[in-house]
Amino acid sequence: MESLFNQLPIGLSIAAVLLLIALGLTFTFGQMGVINMAHGEFIMAGAYTAYMLQDLTGTQAVAVALPVAFVVAGAMGWLLERLAIRHFYGRPLDTLLLTWGVSLVLQQAARDIFGAPNVQVVAPSWLSGGVEMFGSNLPYARLFIMALAIICVIAIWAYMNRSRQGRRMRAVMQNRELAGCSGVDTERVDQLTFFIGSGLAGVAGVALTLIGPVGPNLGTYYIVDAFLVVVAGGLGQLRGAVIAAVALGLLNSYAEFWTDASLAKVIVFAAIIAFLQFRPQGLFVLRSRALT
Repeated sequence: MESLFNQLPIGLSIAAVLLLIALGLTFTFGQMGVINMAHGEFIMAGAYTAYMLQDLTGTQAVAVALPVAFVVAGAMGWLLERLAIRHFYGRPLDTLLLTWGVSLVLQQAARDIFGAPNVQVVAPSWLSGGVEMFGSNLPYARLFIMALAIICVIAIWAYMNRSRQGRRMRAVMQNRELAGCSGVDTERVDQLTFFIGSGLAGVAGVALTLIGPVGPNLGTYYIVDAFLVVVAGGLGQLRGAVIAAVALGLLNSYAEFWTDASLAKVIVFAAIIAFLQFRPQGLFVLRSRALT
């Protein structure tokens, strides 16, 4: 029992990382139907933003980089949507190939600018140390990531349910043609949706600098797991993404504790495949009225 409790905070910290990464995909993939393989490179852009700000802000780079990385990664996503993706709406396989090519280009650009070796971002002094929880030491950096994930979820929920632009986004997601006929500027909604989704990836990139080094391949380590969270939770479903992230984080933590890292990945993939056999549309499905 003590071992089970010891793995609980570790699993929750993994879940917080997955949730931060998956939140952006909830917009671009879950709500727009765009399979954005370059989402991992927006994560990388956010991490490198924190690295570059170290020269100006020192050890406070992580805190300063959060809003800056959101804007930087969001601008990259907006530019990608304007230049390429908007021509491929309704063609998910084409967007997959397109964004995969963009991801390769961005990875090579990162190598040319920052070099191939990994770099490190120094965490603030107030994130050093940890707290005893269930008999294990949980670093303050992991607790910060958990708090950041909770804040992002609350902010997204408030935006989608309490703001006018959020309601327009939901209307476009449910029925693009009807929303356009009702006076909603669907093109502008698409731009803003992609900006927010990509910006959230940048925030996740800053958070990842607290638990590991930064390199050109940073995003590729997490992108598949993030897609699994979105698919298992239900496309475009925020509460589904939260539940799926927690479930996958805990499953990965306990499976790795009892086996090893490689076998734990296999167990997680097998569990997702088995789950989707019974719930192919995920935990939650968007409800809409249809004429029969």
